[in-house]
Amino acid sequence: MKLRQDTRTGKITMHKKLWKMVLIVALPLMIVIVVIATIGVVYAFQYRAILNNVTVASDFNQDFKPDVDLKMYYYVIDSQYSVGLPLEEVQSAENIALKLIETTTEKDSLRAINSVLNLCKNLEEKMLQIEQTEEYDSRQTQLDQNIYVDTELIQQYMYTYLYYEAVHLNALQTAMIENMIILMVAALAAALVLLYFLLNYSRRLSHRVVDPIDEICQRLEAIGKGSLLVCEPIQAEVEEVQLLSDGIESMVGRLKRQIEKNAEQEKQKRSTELALLQAQINPHFLYNTLDTIIWLIESGEINSALTMVDSLSNFFRFSLSRGQNVITLAEEEKHIRSYLEIQQMRYRDLMEYEIDISDDIKKCILPKLTLQPIVENALYHGIKVSRRKGFIRVTGRLRNECVVLEVTDDGSGMTEDRLNEIRASLADDKSGGFGLRTVHQRIQILFGTQYGLAIESKPDAGTRVIVTIPIQFMDEEMKQ
Repeated sequence: MKLRQDTRTGKITMHKKLWKMVLIVALPLMIVIVVIATIGVVYAFQYRAILNNVTVASDFNQDFKPDVDLKMYYYVIDSQYSVGLPLEEVQSAENIALKLIETTTEKDSLRAINSVLNLCKNLEEKMLQIEQTEEYDSRQTQLDQNIYVDTELIQQYMYTYLYYEAVHLNALQTAMIENMIILMVAALAAALVLLYFLLNYSRRLSHRVVDPIDEICQRLEAIGKGSLLVCEPIQAEVEEVQLLSDGIESMVGRLKRQIEKNAEQEKQKRSTELALLQAQINPHFLYNTLDTIIWLIESGEINSALTMVDSLSNFFRFSLSRGQNVITLAEEEKHIRSYLEIQQMRYRDLMEYEIDISDDIKKCILPKLTLQPIVENALYHGIKVSRRKGFIRVTGRLRNECVVLEVTDDGSGMTEDRLNEIRASLADDKSGGFGLRTVHQRIQILFGTQYGLAIESKPDAGTRVIVTIPIQFMDEEMKQ
């Protein structure tokens, strides 16, 4: 097979040559692998079948003869220990024999197990004959001449079956080992031939392909270390290698321009994210909280006022979070706890809450102010609208290798149309659900599009917002 030559550049393409090499190497290897695998599977099934037969036969009651003989003796002499004819033991032996006949292939083994089956049927008939015999001496004679003889033969034939199957198993194992050794030797010989071919072929290709590729690798290593200066492409005889070198230098130029552009976009994005974060803090919340504190002081509830001041202080301290955009779930929990403490004092007869976040996920990270807007929506658009006392529950658990946070309220809920509108607003810039959309987008910016918010709601049955984030912990880059 000749090398195809590109008429435009005069360079040699390696496509057909490499494809030929792959076929020459792969086809023999595939044939060897298929042969070895086929033989191995055949032996495995045979070995498994015989081993299963031996296992099933081993389940045969080793005390079959003594048990049946003793029970029949008690039955014949009409002893107080008699429990009737031991037909169950005989039927159990028949079932084992039938199961073995289905999977046994060796003639000697089949002969033995068929004898067991026939003897079991004969033994049942002899038992029924004794049942119909009334004379004691006649029953005793049948016991000695029929029952004892049949049980002895059944046990002997079962042992004979086990012997032949064990011999067959040993022979199969020996044949399998011998054949595998032959196949391994053949495979080794084929591998040595292929190795010789590959070494010889690689030596011829080295000058045309490998040497230019080594230079390209050195160039890529320099690029990986930060060298983004555009250089002259490496000259190579092979068209693909030349195109690769030309493409790398072109890519370096575009990469350098893109890095500069991305740096500026990242700076703008961080500024925008920070502005969105600060926008979540409602000035009316601060005003109303201070107004409530004043009312508590005027009413003489100094302790409640102090508690509310402390909660407000904690709320804004956690909102600032030392300027970090990413915090731990433990910090986020403290933030929403402060928020809910304040709101519960403002709406004593309107709201109760519970926070139940598992300790094993509290060191995981998430964007700051993830839960607070959701909790605020639950209060103002769920509990207050329903005009009755409501309950807000915040939970956090590990589920399917993700951190799943849920904010549930039993407020007014949403109609299906409104729910669809809110869900649609998460993915685009439609009006409605600004706070939820901001949280959803910030999660996807940080972790990826497979994470974010999901919303479930029914009218007059409440709303559940599900936050799914990966299991990640704080590193130095995220602290910035």
